[in-house]
Amino acid sequence: MRTKIRRGLAAVAAFLVGTGLLAAAERRPITETDILKFQWVADPQISPDGKEVAYVLVTVNEKEDRYETSLWMVGTSGTAAPRRLTAGPRDSAPRWSPNGRTLAFVRAPGEKDRPQIHFLPLSGGEARKLTDLPKGASAPIWSPDGKTIAFTSTTSDEDLVEKKGGPKSPQEIERKERDEKNKPRVVTRAVYRFNNQGWLDPARHSHIWTVPFSEDATAPAEAKRLTSGRYDEGDLVWSRDGSRIYFTSTRVDEPYYDNPDANLYFVPAAGGEIQTVADIDGPINDAVPSPDGSRFAFTGSVNPAARQSHTQSDLFVFSGGKAANLTADYDFEMGSNLAGDQRPPRGASPSALVWTPDGRSILLVTTEQGRSNLRKVDVATRNVEPLMAGNHDVMAWSATRDASRLALAIGDANDVGDVYLLDMATRKLTRLTRVNDALFSQLDLPEPEEIWYDSFDGKKINGWIVKPPGFQAGKKYPFIVQIHGGPHTAYGHIFTHEFLWMAAKGYVVLYTNPRGSTSYGQDFANVIQYRYPGDDYKDIMAGVDEVLKRGYVDEKKLGVTGGSGGGLLTNWAVTQTDRFAAAVSQRSVADWTSFWYSADFTLFTPSWFRKNPYQDPEEFLARSPLRYVDKIKTPILFVEGEEDWRTPLWQGGAAMFRALKAEKKPTVMVTFPGENHELSRSGMPSHRVERLRHIVNWFDKYLQGKPMPVYDLQ
Repeated sequence: MRTKIRRGLAAVAAFLVGTGLLAAAERRPITETDILKFQWVADPQISPDGKEVAYVLVTVNEKEDRYETSLWMVGTSGTAAPRRLTAGPRDSAPRWSPNGRTLAFVRAPGEKDRPQIHFLPLSGGEARKLTDLPKGASAPIWSPDGKTIAFTSTTSDEDLVEKKGGPKSPQEIERKERDEKNKPRVVTRAVYRFNNQGWLDPARHSHIWTVPFSEDATAPAEAKRLTSGRYDEGDLVWSRDGSRIYFTSTRVDEPYYDNPDANLYFVPAAGGEIQTVADIDGPINDAVPSPDGSRFAFTGSVNPAARQSHTQSDLFVFSGGKAANLTADYDFEMGSNLAGDQRPPRGASPSALVWTPDGRSILLVTTEQGRSNLRKVDVATRNVEPLMAGNHDVMAWSATRDASRLALAIGDANDVGDVYLLDMATRKLTRLTRVNDALFSQLDLPEPEEIWYDSFDGKKINGWIVKPPGFQAGKKYPFIVQIHGGPHTAYGHIFTHEFLWMAAKGYVVLYTNPRGSTSYGQDFANVIQYRYPGDDYKDIMAGVDEVLKRGYVDEKKLGVTGGSGGGLLTNWAVTQTDRFAAAVSQRSVADWTSFWYSADFTLFTPSWFRKNPYQDPEEFLARSPLRYVDKIKTPILFVEGEEDWRTPLWQGGAAMFRALKAEKKPTVMVTFPGENHELSRSGMPSHRVERLRHIVNWFDKYLQGKPMPVYDLQ
């Protein structure tokens, strides 16, 4: 009853806001703690008959300081309220059985439990466990007849033997965990630890398994492993007749020495030898067989003659031993890759590409100029037809088998995201959920203003300006420019809480897509090769000047911040100019040489640099902000995750901090225990709030003169 009342109040409030009866003055600015109230929809999966959509709802448990996920369902008529299917707290990856009577999904009951595949009879009853492997199971992939589920697991023969030994006492478990923790590591590969994963076990790989399914099952079934060896398999998809399981794999021992090259393979569903299906001398992703099984659609790229900093993926169709590039003449990115701080987990959606039933066209999501939408590509003519348009981001989607109805998770600059239905016959888009309406109906959220401006060499740059709520044209405001990471990603029409909160705190915020950003074409993205950082910094400064020309920003109160590649450019900016009165560098690169030796991925194949640092130390030094630290006049705050293996703190913020302290210049470093490179997007909820406070407090201190004693500690 309380839930119904809340929904009713939210609907009334939303109506009043929409009609203008509830004035903006009666709403409040967004706060840093509102993130604890957000709800995120993820992985929408439409039922075979197109009448229901199952999805994941992500919420924050403030008491436990963690995220929780549960499964929900909503009808596609648009008239019924969503209903909860599972209690969570760690349920994900819902997948419909072919007959629509069952949902398979992944559940990890406790924080230390391995995820296992469960199934939920939609006719009623509790969820039942289907797998029980020592190392868990990935998202389920149903066979066409619904009698078998394929998945991947890193479970080894040794794990199974140990499991057969029976349960162990708590003392034995504790002793084993202690022994494993203290065991010396033998490292033989250049990639030996990875962000958000920690230390890697080179002997453990993700392999293909199947498990039989029965609606009457009351206990886990015996799973069968189909592949083994020293390579990982992924992107599983069944053949149309259920006789094969297709997958992609990079079957090279140390792939970082060469250009990327993942091929398409299959293994018989009953077990047998692996066979190659397609090899294009480049990466193959998301392969899907055509309705008649004779062709394959996939995204990927053919390796260029010379390694590029960024190689844009295209849509291919493989038939008769040859791959045809259907989008070579189009400058857009495959899929959605916009940079925001509220994107929910995507899940293991198999619907990155969908064939139409007649086999003549392929449906896919593309990103262009900071917005992503669905398109249809005609295989014969290679014509690309927009299926929808709008200033938003299609974050995840799925389709019915006949591709007549699509379920989508869509968000934009003022909406975290909801589930929608797209009817292919009418092209009508219907909103099915409103998970944040109760909160957002209270908020005064400014609409970002999209701009284009000329850079120093005439190149057109895309950006957005967010003004404070209640903006007054004659007033001078403090200003913050935000720089995205990557560098090959893009800002755009996607919700970013950080920008909106800065605006709510009285700042004009600018975020731009300088050269190197994606969704503006191959040439625009790759132009920074061997020049990063460099002209991209000039693009950002041209954007700052563009906003200053508008007259409402105080040129003495300019701030700059960014994370990852944006942290690198923040470090670089303050070595090139003293126009910024404050800076916050996050998860950055400061010393390219140290980064080359310590990052979780290698730069062995030249793309950002022409040679290795011991071969050409001067180039690495010339592009390292640390080289110019004596020129810095701007007070800088460094924000770092202590378990960040993508941009380890000692080569980035910690190096800059120590150098600035040597120069006796104003600087502070804030480190977050247990956090990795994803701190701003998926860090502990309390850490995300605290991070935002530190960033804005630093700007408040140096741009608005507010006392912040915590930064004056000696």
